[in-house]
Amino acid sequence: MTRDASLFVQLGPVPPDDLHVDGVVVQGTGGVYDVRLASGATASASLRGRLKHEDRGALKLAVGDKVTLRWENSDPGAWIITTIHPRMSKLARRAPGGARGERVVVANLDQVLVVFAAARPEPHPRMLDRFLVIAEANGLHARIVVNKCDLVTPEQAHALFREHADAGYPVHYTSIATGEGLQELHDALAGRSSALSGPSGVGKSSLMNRLFPGLDLRTAAISDSVNKGRHTTVGAVLHPLPCGGFLADTPGLREVGLWGIDPVDVPHCFPEFAPMLGKCRFADCLHTVEPGCAIRDAVVSGTVSRGRYESYVKLREELSAQH
Repeated sequence: MTRDASLFVQLGPVPPDDLHVDGVVVQGTGGVYDVRLASGATASASLRGRLKHEDRGALKLAVGDKVTLRWENSDPGAWIITTIHPRMSKLARRAPGGARGERVVVANLDQVLVVFAAARPEPHPRMLDRFLVIAEANGLHARIVVNKCDLVTPEQAHALFREHADAGYPVHYTSIATGEGLQELHDALAGRSSALSGPSGVGKSSLMNRLFPGLDLRTAAISDSVNKGRHTTVGAVLHPLPCGGFLADTPGLREVGLWGIDPVDVPHCFPEFAPMLGKCRFADCLHTVEPGCAIRDAVVSGTVSRGRYESYVKLREELSAQH
C-alpha cells in the first residue's frame, strides 16, 4: 500500500474536491514533498502555479515548513501545496557553489543541537563558534553535544568545551558506546522541534539511531587517511519523535558560511558579551582596537574567553568584507 493509499484510508477513498489539510514538510526531492499530517499519515505533494514559480525564486520551500494541501481531482488525482505558512524560525547556510544568498536547511525549529566529537575527528572550537553565531543570529536556542566521550577522559572532554559552557551554553557529554548522557539528551529533545547540526563524522546519525531505535539512519566510518567524516546525509529529513516533537537530521557542513548578518549585530551573537555591551567608552565601539572597550577589558581579566573573542573578531571581519 502506498503512502497516498494509507492517507485515503483515513480521509476516505476519494477525497472531496474542496478538501484542505495542514501538515509539515518532512522531506523533499525533485519537486515532490512528503508532508506529515496531524493524523500521522504522510502525503506526497507538489507545488503548482504561483507557489511553484516562487519556489524557483526567493521562497524555496524547506523541510519543516508548515503548509496547506488541497486534493486536485484530476486523472490521476494528486495533492498540491496551496499555502506555505510564515516561518517562525529557520536554520540556514550560505547557498552552495558560490551562489549569493542563503539556503534554508530546516524551518520552524525550537532549538539546534550542534554536535562535535571529543576525538576522531578532532574538534575545532572556532568552527563551533560559527555554528553558534548562526543559531544566535536566527534567534534559535543552541545546545552543544560533545559525542564520542569514551575516546577521551572526562577531564579532557570538559576542558575542550569549557569556554562554551562558561559562555552559558548547555553542553551534553555523550557516548554511544557507554550510554553516557543519552537520557539527558533524550529529555532535551522531547516535545521540541530540533535539528542536529555540526561537521561530518561526529556521530549525529548514530546518536539519533541510539536515542530513537527504528529511525535506521545511514552511518559511515571515519576515513583514517583524512580523519574527516564521510557525508552520509544528503538532505535534511524531519523525523517525528515518539516522545513528541520532531528531529531533523541535516547534512554535515564542513564549511559554515555566514550571510544576512549585519556586522554591528555580531556582538549580540556572543551571549557572554551581553553584560559589557553599552559600557564601552565610545558608543560606536567595534570591540577590536578601541581604547576603553569593556569587552576587550573582559578578555584581559579572563571574564571572556580569548578564543571566543578571537572568533568574534574574525567573523566580524568576514562579514564586514561582504558588505
